[in-house]
Amino acid sequence: MGSFNTSLGGGFILVGFSDWPRLEIIFFIYILIFYSFTLFGNTAIIALSRMDPQLHTPMYFFLSHLSFLDLCYTTSTVPQLLINLHGLDRTITYGGCVAQLFIFLALGSTESLLLVVMAFDRYAAVCRPLHYMTIMHPLLCQALAVVSWMGGLMNSLIQTSLMMTMPLCGHRLNHFFCEMPVFLKLACEDTEGTEAKMFVARVVIVAIPAVLILGSYTQIARAVLKVKSTAGRRKAIGTCGSHLLVVSLFYGSATYTYLQPKDSYSESKGKFIALFYTIITPMLNPLIYTLRNKDVKGALWRVLGRGTATG
Repeated sequence: MGSFNTSLGGGFILVGFSDWPRLEIIFFIYILIFYSFTLFGNTAIIALSRMDPQLHTPMYFFLSHLSFLDLCYTTSTVPQLLINLHGLDRTITYGGCVAQLFIFLALGSTESLLLVVMAFDRYAAVCRPLHYMTIMHPLLCQALAVVSWMGGLMNSLIQTSLMMTMPLCGHRLNHFFCEMPVFLKLACEDTEGTEAKMFVARVVIVAIPAVLILGSYTQIARAVLKVKSTAGRRKAIGTCGSHLLVVSLFYGSATYTYLQPKDSYSESKGKFIALFYTIITPMLNPLIYTLRNKDVKGALWRVLGRGTATG
C-alpha cells in the first residue's frame, strides 16, 4: 500500500478548476447540460437497440455496449466534478480515489477493446458481406463483448495494484478526478520499475488496439476502392465513417494522456483534455452514430408509432 500525507485523514484535495474561479460557474452550467445530453442520448440508443427488432444486429449489439460504457464512464467522474465546481466539497478519501481510478481505467480499457471488436465487425460487413451473419454469430458477439469487459477489468486491476505499491507524497491532486498521470506526479521515490510496468500495460490497452483497428480499416479501404458503383462506395463509407470518427476521438485523447512520459505531462492541459474524453466524446457518440443513420431514425419512428398506437 502506498504511503502518503495523512493530514486529511488519508485523503486528497481535488484542485479541479479552482485556479480559474470565474470559469467555474460557466463550466458547471455547460457540463451539466452536456451530461444531461449524454445520459439521454446513450440511454435512447440502448432502449432502441432493445425495443426494435430491426436493430437486433451485431453492429447495434456492440453499439449498445458502447453506449452503456459511455454512461458509466462519464458518471464515474462528472457528478463529483459538478460538486467540485459548486465548491461544496473538494476532498476525496484514499479508498474513494483508488476505487474511482480502478473504475475509470476499467471502463476506458474496456472501451478500447470494444472499439477493436467493432472494427472487426465493420471489416466483416464490408470485406465479407456474403458471410457476415455467419461470421458474426450471436454467440461470437456475446463472447467478444465478455472478452472486452474482462480484458478491461484485468488491465485496470494490474495498473491499480501497481499504483498502490508506489509511495505518494502530498495530498493535492491537480485534477478534477483521480487519474493515473496525476498520481504518478505524486510519487516521491524512484519508481522507474513500477512505472515501466504500468507503461507496458497502457501500451497493450491503447497502442496495440489502435494498430489492430488501423489494420482493419486498411483492409476496408482496399475493399471500398474495388467497389465500382458510387452508391456501393457511399454505403461502405457510411457504414464505417461514424466508427472511424469515434476511434479517432478516443485514441487521440488517450494517446496524449497515457502514452507520454511523466515528466512531459502537463496537469493544466491534462484537465482540459480530460474534459474532452470524459464529457464531450460520450455526448458526441450517440450523435455521430445516429445523425445520418437511417436505421436508427427508422427505429425511433417505429417505436414512437407503437407508443402512439398503444396510447
